Amino acid sequence: MLPSQRHLFEIPRDLCYLNSASYSPLPLKTLDAGRAAVGRKGQPWTIDAGFAGRQHERARTAAARLINADANDIALIPAISYGIATVAKALTIPRGTRVIVLENDHSSPVLEWHARAEAQGFVVDTVRQPADGDWTSAVLATIDRSGAPPVGLASISSVHWSDGGIIDVDKVQAALRRQGAMLVIDATQSAGVVALDVTRLDPDAVIFPTYKWLIGPYGRAFLYVAKRHQNGVPLEQTSAGRRNVNSENPVYFGDLAYVDNARRYDMGERDHFITLEMASIGMEMMAEWGAAAVSARLAMLNGRIADGVRDLGLNLLARGLRAPNILSLGMAGGIPKELIAGLAAENIHVALRLGRMRISPHVFNDEADVDRLIAVFTKALAASRAFVPAPRR
Repeated sequence: MLPSQRHLFEIPRDLCYLNSASYSPLPLKTLDAGRAAVGRKGQPWTIDAGFAGRQHERARTAAARLINADANDIALIPAISYGIATVAKALTIPRGTRVIVLENDHSSPVLEWHARAEAQGFVVDTVRQPADGDWTSAVLATIDRSGAPPVGLASISSVHWSDGGIIDVDKVQAALRRQGAMLVIDATQSAGVVALDVTRLDPDAVIFPTYKWLIGPYGRAFLYVAKRHQNGVPLEQTSAGRRNVNSENPVYFGDLAYVDNARRYDMGERDHFITLEMASIGMEMMAEWGAAAVSARLAMLNGRIADGVRDLGLNLLARGLRAPNILSLGMAGGIPKELIAGLAAENIHVALRLGRMRISPHVFNDEADVDRLIAVFTKALAASRAFVPAPRR
């Protein structure tokens, strides 16, 4: 099994950080690269003419490797919301169809469709959060619901950010294909951890950022677009998206036709000399470890936590229904905010999400971290349950 990679990060031994589903820390190598890049930007005369292009292609290639894509099918974008807006402009959703989204999914793969539904003549159909935690069955039932309009598109996260429920995208894609529907995947909580092969699955688009599981900076994200959709109009009109608009040529607007790949969807001002290299490093590290190895390690850590809290009367998804990297604990009445704050005071960092405690270890965590969480959480939970407010007089 992949051992803990704590030595590659600047994390004190007494700090237990289990919140990578919010933000991951940066590896030491990435921190060094960021500092050097700041200095480079401070002396722009040292930057050669081909530097930006090399950075673009390094990042594009690293992102493509994570999902077994062609680098030509990857666009450089700043955020999931940007990617969804780009996809929404490029895809044609038939009038009278449904766009399927998940209840309490993050805002990006949901709100764009609500904004477009009335004008484009489709309806947004929300898959309700299943009581048994089986998101896959709930999505499939919604797709195949008798008497409902046909599905035009499913825009879903492959791992739900709040409860860690995992969706079997292979089964979902098969159900969508029977209706000739499209699939857009927000892989924010799964890229680099849960294996995804776009060559085999053939989704219409996949979007993921680097600041969570890909141990990279904020503000860098990537959009995979299937070749059949690479003839759309980009969200922004940029020189890089055209065949020949070049300030070094005698004629600036030489050829206004779009480039024939996903590069046409690149964001404007993509020359992020600092953070683009940092993003590349994190993705390359994740690819070297491999999703299978990372997944196995994180599943082991979360399984250890699940076993350790088994007798505390909490509710959590069954192992087969939850992603390997996120463990979500719930209780009647919700997890108290004070409990999360109390853990933070003990240098144990988790997140409160929709009334549940979300635990999300990464490769820098080890067994000592999770055992400490179990011990402190067990004690804190017992104390919170023992406290009974005095009756009012």
